[in-house]
This record gives sequence, structure tokens and C-alpha cells, in this order.
Amino acid sequence: MTNYIQAKFLISAEKLSQCPEYNLPEFPLLGRSNVGKSSFINGLANNRKLARTSNTPGKTRLINFFNFSDKFILADLPGYGYAKVSADVQNKWQKNLEEYLLKREQISCLIQLVDARHELQKNDYQMREWILNYKIPIITVMTKVDKISSNKIQSAISHVKKEFGGEVFPFSAENNRYNEKILDYLINY
Repeated sequence: MTNYIQAKFLISAEKLSQCPEYNLPEFPLLGRSNVGKSSFINGLANNRKLARTSNTPGKTRLINFFNFSDKFILADLPGYGYAKVSADVQNKWQKNLEEYLLKREQISCLIQLVDARHELQKNDYQMREWILNYKIPIITVMTKVDKISSNKIQSAISHVKKEFGGEVFPFSAENNRYNEKILDYLINY
């Protein structure tokens, strides 16, 4: 399936009222700054230049929408956690993102990205708790699995499943062997 996916950037929006209108399932990407949200988009799209990647946390400041062959939309959100911005800017982001997550009708399911190399962080748990409190469907993608030994991948997945429950998918920006399963899930959601 991955060979047939054509992904393109649609638009950036600061708040809900600026989000595009369409009748496709939308999957917002949640995760700490630098967890690999842009690399996830690029990996699924098989296009390293589609979403801008950065080594500096906090570069994504808007909701960026990507259309995957008119099958579904990925919405890249600003990362939670570390970002070199003022408290006022962070509060504004939080207000805009809460409104988007709670009122956006196109959202089918959230995708929380966590870094396979590290233990789940306090803010990962806080985000998950907030999402579950509002009963919003969510799955987990473990990024950077290529950076841990192959014999540790399954135990890392089991640990996240135990902590968060639900679907957990491994992902590597270096190796696209996991893409097919994720794409099939999103297309058939």
C-alpha cells in the first residue's frame, strides 16, 4: 500500500477556526518535543522533505495538516514538554490545542508518539490521562525503535501496552518495515 500513498501538505492553522474543512478521518499527532512527529509523517509518506524536521525542540508552533491520498489526514501538533518559548505563548498553545482536540469533529483517533529509547515521561502520562478523561480514542506509536536493540523492541512494546493499553505500533524513520501496518490501520480505521 505504501507505494500508492501520495501525501501532501495542506495548511497550517493556529486555532480551531482556521482548520480546513473536509470529510476525511483526521489523526492528530501528540508527543513531546523532538519525539519524531515530523519524521513519522515523512516516513509514512515516504518523502523525507514533506514535514520539516529539526534538532531544536519546539519548532512546530502551529497545527500542520497533511493529506494522505484522500484516505486520511495527519495533523502535526506542537510538542508538549520542552520548548524555548514564554509562558504566555505556551498558555496560548495549550488553550488553542485543547479547543482543537475537544471540538474538532473530524478527529477519528489521536496518535501519541513516545520515544522507544526512554521510559515514558511524566508529561506522557499527563497527556494520556487528559485524553482518557475526555474519552477520546487514542493509539500509541513508539518512535526510534531502530535506536534500540532488536531483542528489546518487544519488551518495550509490552511495557507501553501495560502502561497505556490499546494499540501500540513500533516505528522507525530509518527503516520503513513498520509503515505498512500503521498505514493499513489508519486507512481502515
